[in-house]
Amino acid sequence: MVLHDFTCEQGHRFEAGVPSMTSPDPACPACGSATRRRPSRLNVGGRASTGVPRERMPRSWEGVGRGDREAVAHWRKVAEKREALEERHPELAGDRRPVLAHEGVFAGRPLRAGDDVGAALTAARAARAAEQAPSAGSGAAS
Repeated sequence: MVLHDFTCEQGHRFEAGVPSMTSPDPACPACGSATRRRPSRLNVGGRASTGVPRERMPRSWEGVGRGDREAVAHWRKVAEKREALEERHPELAGDRRPVLAHEGVFAGRPLRAGDDVGAALTAARAARAAEQAPSAGSGAAS
């Protein structure tokens, strides 16, 4: 059973359990009209939170309830809070520069916009050579 928040066409709000994520939405218990799912709020007190990371925010039309006004407003507030938090604490933002190369020698450490290409290539080749070198205990005695 999955618990969801719902709103009907008449504006009634309620919480209901459905058998699965793909189950149809139930009719409104107050008026019987059609309903749609709403983003749920989870309030956890007592601990500081960094909020929703950018990687978990919706990136598609489906992710914001097909453009549902309340869902879009909710995620906009979440994104604005995250941006304000990252302004105060830049270490939480991570490296947001575009990735230019992530395959081959750059598989372990991607090349990003603004990186010194020559230095990054030298470092990536050195790291790859170190990975492929035989371990210190398996070689012949010197």
